[in-house]
Amino acid sequence: MVGQESEIENGKVTAVENSDKKNEKAPILLNLEIFRITRDSQQQHGLRHADYQRYRGYCSRRIRRLRKVLKIPQGDRRHYRRRDVTTTHLTANNAENRLLYIPLLQAERAWAHAMQLRQEANTEPRKKFHLVSRLKKACAHGQMLLQLCEESGRCEARTVLEAGAYASWLRGVLLLELQQWREAADSLQRARIVLEQLCTALPADERIVYDQKLEELKPSLRYCAYNIGDESAAGDLMAMRGQGLMHNLDALMAQAKESRSGIMHEVEWRGRRVTVKPEKVRLFLIALQDLDKSVSKAETAQAKIDILENILMDCKDAISAIKDEIKTDPKLKSAPEIQASSVGYLLSYLMYVRLVRTIERNNLLVEQAEEARKNNIQIDGKKVRPQDLTRLYEIILQNYNELQQLPGFENDAVYQKEIDTQMKAYRAFRCYYIAQVLTGLRRFREALAMLERCNTYTVESLKSKLDNQQLKDKLQVLKKDIESCKFEVHADSVLEDDEEDEESKYASSGKSYKDKKPLVERLDDYREDSQVLTKNPNIYRMPPPMEAIPCKPLFFDLACNFVEFPNLDDKTGATDGKKQGAGLTGLVKGFLGWGKSDK
Repeated sequence: MVGQESEIENGKVTAVENSDKKNEKAPILLNLEIFRITRDSQQQHGLRHADYQRYRGYCSRRIRRLRKVLKIPQGDRRHYRRRDVTTTHLTANNAENRLLYIPLLQAERAWAHAMQLRQEANTEPRKKFHLVSRLKKACAHGQMLLQLCEESGRCEARTVLEAGAYASWLRGVLLLELQQWREAADSLQRARIVLEQLCTALPADERIVYDQKLEELKPSLRYCAYNIGDESAAGDLMAMRGQGLMHNLDALMAQAKESRSGIMHEVEWRGRRVTVKPEKVRLFLIALQDLDKSVSKAETAQAKIDILENILMDCKDAISAIKDEIKTDPKLKSAPEIQASSVGYLLSYLMYVRLVRTIERNNLLVEQAEEARKNNIQIDGKKVRPQDLTRLYEIILQNYNELQQLPGFENDAVYQKEIDTQMKAYRAFRCYYIAQVLTGLRRFREALAMLERCNTYTVESLKSKLDNQQLKDKLQVLKKDIESCKFEVHADSVLEDDEEDEESKYASSGKSYKDKKPLVERLDDYREDSQVLTKNPNIYRMPPPMEAIPCKPLFFDLACNFVEFPNLDDKTGATDGKKQGAGLTGLVKGFLGWGKSDK
């Protein structure tokens, strides 16, 4: 009996244990989309306008609220006791996703502080040391977040991967600031690999955040490769800068210029070698070496235009630096002295580069406009017209006029001949589009005259020695277009002359004729006009044409007071009353004949 009771009791115990196991819930895995959360927070709290101080304040307030809600305070009002989120908090039964927010926001706060100090370090260089310490703090919090995700075992695989990529990115930013290029490249490369894997595993609508982060990593990776010794990375850096992905390239190039083999201490142009002293000019000339490669690698015309516009801004700064040096040099007082000096020659060279690159940028704009006009595509919401292309070629010719007037080259016959040869070619294009404008205005005689002039410029340009092969090919195409355009203009002019005879043709055939004159101007001519019965009848021109009217003479009668008018009293009868006196005296005077007035 005792044995049976003990077996029954054991059975009850095992049954109770099994029921307790069934009632226990499986632990819920924690999930934290790190890059999406940080991107949304940054866009909503200041980083859209590069306001890092505002974002840093938001992170501090959010951490304080989370600690209060999750009951992880750091002491009381009087005493501070540090309390970090540990694996114990994550393995508890009441663990939730918000626990992981605290180390993430601590890392974001330290990073935002570092970026704020970077902006202030332009005027206060000592703040760079504080910047490095803040980045070290952000890197430590990022490593803490990764350690919590890995050791707790309560986080999803995606969260662990994102935490690893986030920690690697922060470490790469720190090493990049410390100029440890190879280690920084390794950390950023690890972050890039993880992000690429996440992009392949996630659906298309969730990849946007990771793609944006990958685009942010590209300039840093290429810059690390450039400093390690990859010379081909310089062209990629210039292309990224043209696309607006790298704003601090000048400072980075200044830091790395000593490792560059070909530092621009002097420049040679048109047989003369000039020493380059200003730092801005040297940096610009270094960037100019790789410009052609960057432009050729750009895929679209707009990308090429962006690259050229950035280099033109740098050229403008370099020219300003040269002009400032001329002002401060007491030896250079008169214009002839400036032109003869090496500084003046360098200034002319920089102005030449600026104008040549401007012409190249304008040619790309012409190419873009011609392509849009050919495919009937709008640019900035407007349809491309021949007037727009005429204006672009006019700007190009103005640039060539400025090239002719460069200081020190007014009397250089070879230089002036080169510019004249190229100007003839662009005058041909301008005449062609002016002819198209005149054709649209139905001024066919003027259009034919412009086409003849265009043909003359084209033939002379092709006979001359043009160095630009692309311009030669465009001139060959233009020569064919001129012939076809001549026939079109001639046909349009013949059709316009025949319109006057169309009325008699329609009258003889009995068909209705659509007259361009309004009904008011042809009331004396009876004609069956079906257009009068439509919704838009041609009855009267609105607004009416302007007509000349005579001026009011009162406004312009300035000599009225100086004119002597004739005496008209004898015609009006006013003299009869004066001749006849009043009463008997007047009668006697008239009867005897005396007392008459002499006329």
